[in-house]
Amino acid sequence: MMTDVVESSGSLARDDRGGSRQAAARTGTDDTAAAGRIVEIRERIDEIDRTIIALWQERAALSQEIGATRMASGGTRLVLSREREILERFRQALGADGTQLALLLLRAGRGPL
Repeated sequence: MMTDVVESSGSLARDDRGGSRQAAARTGTDDTAAAGRIVEIRERIDEIDRTIIALWQERAALSQEIGATRMASGGTRLVLSREREILERFRQALGADGTQLALLLLRAGRGPL
């Protein structure tokens, strides 16, 4: 028996080896239209994740450069008022999860205390 299967590209393919079960296992649905849409959305999520990772790494590198520059000039390792500003910005935008995200960002930039 031939069945419709959503390939990783989001297009439909015919498969006679239980392909609809594979699509359902990957997307959580046997409906080919819904499975296709899920694949498209996941591709966009993956793009966003790649962007977030690249921005995370850039932010951490910039923060580390600031710390090194500040310490090389005789300044302090941390500027707590700046960290509080960042925590508050993320908290206001994202709530409690924003605070946790900001703490992770700060740690990535300065290392653990």
